[in-house]
Amino acid sequence: MMAKTGEQRGDEAHVTTRSTERVGTVAFDGEYATIAFERRLRHPVDVVWEALTESEHLARWYMTKAIIEARAGGRIEYWSGPAQVHVTGRILTWDPPRVFEHEWNATLRADLPDERSVVRWELEPDGEGTILRLTHRRLTRRTAIGFAPGVHAFLDRLEDQLDGVPLADWPARVEEVRAGYPSSGRWE
Repeated sequence: MMAKTGEQRGDEAHVTTRSTERVGTVAFDGEYATIAFERRLRHPVDVVWEALTESEHLARWYMTKAIIEARAGGRIEYWSGPAQVHVTGRILTWDPPRVFEHEWNATLRADLPDERSVVRWELEPDGEGTILRLTHRRLTRRTAIGFAPGVHAFLDRLEDQLDGVPLADWPARVEEVRAGYPSSGRWE
């Protein structure tokens, strides 16, 4: 189910997934876009933090080889996803176990502009669980449109890993959720 709202400064797509707590948003402002998700996870903040910041966890759910210098000003280097996209950047905010914000700089393909964006992971205790907020801002419109269903599928895999169940098949999950997200024909 998708609703579209038009504002003078941009358009926004709200996407409701398997549960009303699992909402993804793609917001456009000029040539840039922001992807945002909020999920309630049934695990404590410390456990979720480890899954977001430790290489062995990232390798499983995010399909990422990661080098993280765990401090503000430290560097991140990822080889991420099925295509093993090389991502570099520096850590802008390191506040364990609450906020991990970093630059996300990548060349995705020769025919696309380089991406110079920012990813922010925020964790908030919620009883025995955690509210996870993910924001990936300053993406090009085309990249945001392509990334939204993939990020959704990665977050499903994160939940699977935390729950100790088999991880969702990433390409299959991307295809399952793709129809609920903006496509280039409707949003560019």
